[in-house]
Amino acid sequence: MDAARRTVRVTVNGESHEKEVEPRLLLSDFIRHEAGLTGTHVGCEHGVCGACTVLLEGAPVRSCLMFAVQAEGASIETVESLADGDALHPLQEAFRREHGLQCGYCTPGILMTLKPFLAANPEPTEAEIRQALSGNLCRCTGYQQIVAAVRRAAAMLRAEAP
Repeated sequence: MDAARRTVRVTVNGESHEKEVEPRLLLSDFIRHEAGLTGTHVGCEHGVCGACTVLLEGAPVRSCLMFAVQAEGASIETVESLADGDALHPLQEAFRREHGLQCGYCTPGILMTLKPFLAANPEPTEAEIRQALSGNLCRCTGYQQIVAAVRRAAAMLRAEAP
């Protein structure tokens, strides 16, 4: 192994990945280029827009602000983990029904931000939804349809709960 390279072992969407990478490789680039999952988008590359949000051990993180080596041994979930085959996750289905996306560039990061939010807040208020979304920028929708989609998704998830 080249002295400058490091081995990274992570689980992405339940699949193990072990790669030798440069220590400066961003987690977003590891996910996109090494794991081959392009659903994680890179927007501002400064952690401001939220497009690159993934779940690291269940918590939302900006993958453009982390080095892949910092995720060593961790479990990562990307937007590709949401759907089960052809069956959309309730968040995805709610976004489809409520027209919560237009260009779709911000959507993966928003969905990954909202998954743990709704797990912790099954009946969020509009103010709580807007606060949860405050770290994700969308330049197309004006957020009204996104808020409606989150409300629908929350109701769908409550209906699925045992």
